[in-house]
Amino acid sequence: MEVELEDGTVVSSDRFQVALCTCRRSRRYPWCDTSHRRTARKAADRPGEPRAAKEPAPDDAP
Repeated sequence: MEVELEDGTVVSSDRFQVALCTCRRSRRYPWCDTSHRRTARKAADRPGEPRAAKEPAPDDAP
């Protein structure tokens, strides 16, 4: 796979499968090295973590 960077430089990879970095934290940019995983996220953004419950809607029944 070949990728043309913003400055016109062309980089290539001969790997079978590659992932492009969109967070720009990768040391191997433009290829993803999972550097984004090393940054702490809020609990609500983590898979498997419960999100804050919404308040129930008021009961409009007579």
